[in-house]
Amino acid sequence: MRPLIVIANWKLNGNLKSNQDWVQVVCRGMEKGMPAGRKYVVCPPFPYLAQCADLIQNCSAAFLSLGAQDVSRHETGPFTGEVSAAMLKEFACAYVIVGHSERRQMHGESDGLIAEKALQALDHGVTPVICVGETADERNSGREVEIVRSQVAKLVSVLQDRLADCLIAYEPVWAIGTGKVASAQVAQDMHRVIRLQLAEFDEDVASHVGILYGGSVKPDNAVELFAMPDIDGGLIGGASLDPQEFLAICQA
Repeated sequence: MRPLIVIANWKLNGNLKSNQDWVQVVCRGMEKGMPAGRKYVVCPPFPYLAQCADLIQNCSAAFLSLGAQDVSRHETGPFTGEVSAAMLKEFACAYVIVGHSERRQMHGESDGLIAEKALQALDHGVTPVICVGETADERNSGREVEIVRSQVAKLVSVLQDRLADCLIAYEPVWAIGTGKVASAQVAQDMHRVIRLQLAEFDEDVASHVGILYGGSVKPDNAVELFAMPDIDGGLIGGASLDPQEFLAICQA
């Protein structure tokens, strides 16, 4: 069975004091008991990776893993501001988010670039969490399946059977930071589209890839979302900044 995975994406938030408080509260909460067969990840901004790695190690590494919010497609070289997968690995990052809709929109990241980043992560033993999803205009025009399938098709063409070692996060752009959320059935329908598309390539890959939902997940909708057969967890943005709220989602 695919494990259910809950990932906290802090985005451009955090400071030394609040980070320490967050990790300590979450670890204490998890030590009291969490559902079996689940994985939990926190993705702080780059400057706080070392701090959070130490906090997790000292607190309860068995419960919580570390991830990053982005990675370069380059190994080394004259690329100011970039962070390589090898660097992330040295700071005990087990996961990295690639292709988040905010990166696509604000930095013009293409499907091809995102696939290259995922390859770099895989080559260094870091699991890429590859984001796909449609905008409000694309959904309103009835093109949501076409858009998501085109994004997944590029991943299949570049990554091939290595997709089995990746996670995919379906994040409807219209539901990110808006307070809107796809109904559990709407989310399940798109997750099913993605899994069936992967099965067209390789049924074994399709059965192994975890597909997470990202889009205004909160404790009051997480139970229904996580109960869906093709939803394997959540990529949590704003709600993950409150450690108690994040714990409630993890327990959903």
